[in-house]
Amino acid sequence: MKSLNSFIVRVEKRYEDEIETESGLKLYIDTKYEPFKHRVNEGEVVATPAKFETGVEVGDTLYFHHLVVLADGQPLPVADDHYTVRYNPDTALDSQAIAYKSKATGDVIPLSSWSVLKHVEQEPEIDSSVIEVVKLKEPPVKKAEVAMESDKTKEIGIKKGDIVGIMKSSDYPFKIDGKEYYRTRIEDLLYKEV
Repeated sequence: MKSLNSFIVRVEKRYEDEIETESGLKLYIDTKYEPFKHRVNEGEVVATPAKFETGVEVGDTLYFHHLVVLADGQPLPVADDHYTVRYNPDTALDSQAIAYKSKATGDVIPLSSWSVLKHVEQEPEIDSSVIEVVKLKEPPVKKAEVAMESDKTKEIGIKKGDIVGIMKSSDYPFKIDGKEYYRTRIEDLLYKEV
């Protein structure tokens, strides 16, 4: 199968709808209440965009934007488990392909102008030394650690391990090998701590 501008991925299940406990008991989740939280955001690459040199090979794992599978997604009519993932090498705004994991090396590399970040513990703001602050809701992420480098992050002087400030509500969680990361457009990085 060949594709001109997009990746084609095989996604067995669109939603993570079961959890297995330590004892082996399987619990099933009704995903209709929180589809965004339970959506799958990775698939096996079946075809790469012929128009672009991406470094991605057939068989690699592609991490993509949640809209690829939410609602009816972007399935191919030839196979129920194949989806198209838009790619634009210049801007994350028009690229659903966030990063890929090389089957050969195991390295995860961001694509387009996406950055992959890790959560950084932030000190709680305490207004009083007498009153204990109780959080009912996590505050929005304000800064994060760069988890993976790309050519685009290097171009702007950001490398793995740097702490960066990010725009409010521009961080979206997704998982790589069971660990939670955030995807953010490079354009939404505000500063680098020095």
